[in-house]
Amino acid sequence: MHEESAMVSADPKADFSAGVFLIDKPVGPTSFGIVRQLRKLLGIKKVGHAGTLDPFASGLLIVCAGRAATKMISLFMDGEKEYLATLCLGKKTTTLDPEGELVGETVVGFRSAAEIEKCLAGFRGEQMQKPPMYSALKHKGKPLYHYARQGIEIEKAPRAITIRELVRIDGNGDVEGDFPELRLRVVCSKGTYIRTLAADIGDVLGCGAYLTGLRRTKIGPFSVEKAIDGNLLPMIEERDNVLAGMLSVEDVANLLQ
Repeated sequence: MHEESAMVSADPKADFSAGVFLIDKPVGPTSFGIVRQLRKLLGIKKVGHAGTLDPFASGLLIVCAGRAATKMISLFMDGEKEYLATLCLGKKTTTLDPEGELVGETVVGFRSAAEIEKCLAGFRGEQMQKPPMYSALKHKGKPLYHYARQGIEIEKAPRAITIRELVRIDGNGDVEGDFPELRLRVVCSKGTYIRTLAADIGDVLGCGAYLTGLRRTKIGPFSVEKAIDGNLLPMIEERDNVLAGMLSVEDVANLLQ
């Protein structure tokens, strides 16, 4: 990691040409909604993000503005990511997250800490993961969710991913109750679907599960701790403050080396 000086903000009074914005996306808006807000705030059209967060998720969204910055989007996409995930055990939904319809319930009762740890251990390391039906992966030019919403199931071949860390952050004790929660920290490679991981964990535990909450905390060397509050973006009067938190293309290039 480079020294803190690499994160020095740009002069907010300078004319804007290109830059990278670390945004702490709140729960609610879509990732494209955040892009649209920043586009309006900056008054430019060339704005894109590096990795979608669903509306129910929060956390780090990297938004690139200006041609020189948008050329770097693929570099961010390749970076390792860290998430804080909350699972509801005992329930399943069509989308594997809270945006879908409930399709199954199994009262959990009791799962020991040892049983949960054995389950998690099986998901650490390199593995093949099947993309969910409700995803933005394309099939004949259209995203999979386009077909899923019509009841058409398009299966994609499993893809190689790596889960480098998978640990509990909820006290590491036994779990009991009808539909208890399990909270996890996940450090993973690009292309990893956390809602698929949640559902697969539920299947191994024999009760099912779906992802109820998700917060992305890191992408490569970038952390949500350095991010701009996404709630500021709709406020034109906050433009200078948003620009003050911008990273220059040069600083970002140094951090990605």
